[in-house]
Amino acid sequence: MDLTFTEEERAFRAEARRFFRSEIPASIRAKVAEGEGLTRDDMITSQRIMNQHGWAVPNWPVAWGGKEWSPVQVYLYQDEMQQANAPTPIAFNVSMVGPVIAQFGNDEQKQRFLPATANADIFWCQGFSEPGAGSDLAGLRTRAERKGDKYVVNGQKIWTTLAQYADWIFCLVRTDPAAKKQEGISFLLIDMKTPGITVRPIITIDGGREVNEVFFDNVEVPAENLVGQENKGWDYAKFLLGNERTGIARVGASKAKVARIKELAALEQSGGRPLIEDPKFQEKLAAVEVELKALEMTQLRVVADERKLEKGRQNPASSILKLSGSVIQQRLTELLMEVVGPFAMPYQREFDGNNEPVVGPEYATEAAPMYFNYRKVSIYGGSNEIQHNIIAKAILGL
Repeated sequence: MDLTFTEEERAFRAEARRFFRSEIPASIRAKVAEGEGLTRDDMITSQRIMNQHGWAVPNWPVAWGGKEWSPVQVYLYQDEMQQANAPTPIAFNVSMVGPVIAQFGNDEQKQRFLPATANADIFWCQGFSEPGAGSDLAGLRTRAERKGDKYVVNGQKIWTTLAQYADWIFCLVRTDPAAKKQEGISFLLIDMKTPGITVRPIITIDGGREVNEVFFDNVEVPAENLVGQENKGWDYAKFLLGNERTGIARVGASKAKVARIKELAALEQSGGRPLIEDPKFQEKLAAVEVELKALEMTQLRVVADERKLEKGRQNPASSILKLSGSVIQQRLTELLMEVVGPFAMPYQREFDGNNEPVVGPEYATEAAPMYFNYRKVSIYGGSNEIQHNIIAKAILGL
């Protein structure tokens, strides 16, 4: 199989590299490189720059700003974005609700929501998981009762990422409680300013506020905010989740972390010399780099095979990408902890009233939070245990 790039593809990579490294503000890219959380303004600023360039929503239909890129171009776009430490466009907008509205929404919804979603004039969050209905999403219990020209929504969502920033939430709600689990579910768009919505933070193990609980207490939603047909939301959710897995291996992001680890290991001392010169550390880093190169080759083979697949069908090898990619990301955070050593131990998250000086170098402060936060990558997008099962059945035929 020929995995070399054409002249046109190399030119596309060069343009992507130039764009992400020169147009996205260095201050924002530095936050990504250092593992510092981005603000709402950071995410919106970055996405609007990409949208002005025409690169915010390449996976959308051309009529709404998408690009007819080949699988190779999509790969190069993602790889250069991640290696430059540029923020990925807001996934809830670009990879989730936008494609659903473009595919299943009516003309009025497309005109109203798609341009604003592409430009991050609307910041979306996802209302899917519920207490007792996370892995078993079809077991959701949030109700939406039709009353004239509106729905009245009652229930709770959980693990709602960045709900504190969101203007709107796209929700799966049960509109026919008598139907089977996968049936009777609808897809609603809800303004977060609607009376009756409460957002409560969940403080994560790294000390950050990334996820939330969202409560709906007699929330009135115009019936015109129903996407597609009533009770067909499960079909739209499956379509959405297929888009969500784009670029899940994050090879480019791991390459950037390797470069960052080498940079910091050259600053830290071990036995009177830079840590980067320590043979044991070199061995550990080299082992991860070898695995990362193997993962990159696997991803390129998947990209090459995408042209042969029926549209909408997912290559089962994507489970290998998810599995290996998440393991490598976690191992890199472990290496970063080793680089900063005991300076990773103090809890140094900023909070109101904190006036203590940083213990150790500034770059050490995010090592432990990043390590703990990255425990999640082997769970989201389909846990590694699930990926093992998929590989066993679809690839190995067991």
